[in-house]
Amino acid sequence: MLEKAILKLNSQAQFSINADDINQITWHNGTPPIPNEQILAILPQVKLDMALDNLRAKRNKLLAETDYLALSDNTLSANMSTYRQALRDITNGLTTIEQVNNVIWPTKP
Repeated sequence: MLEKAILKLNSQAQFSINADDINQITWHNGTPPIPNEQILAILPQVKLDMALDNLRAKRNKLLAETDYLALSDNTLSANMSTYRQALRDITNGLTTIEQVNNVIWPTKP
């Protein structure tokens, strides 16, 4: 997770981390060191981003399972259309890990 935090702060950073220990970061090829405080400060956002990525992956899998119903030679039922829209909207307004963890998934018709 520290690696993601560092790359969020500097996408071009070159570094290595020993045992995921913030006190054991080695900066390479002239990359200016990022203060530990800055890295620690961005960790909550990184954790939220990771939680949202996981949520989107599950959502995308559920959408893919019903994609065949949305092809041009099929007529999507109102219930299925509502379900698929609810899946697409599932990340709207989520700003905390707690909200992500407490998402209520729509029921597939």
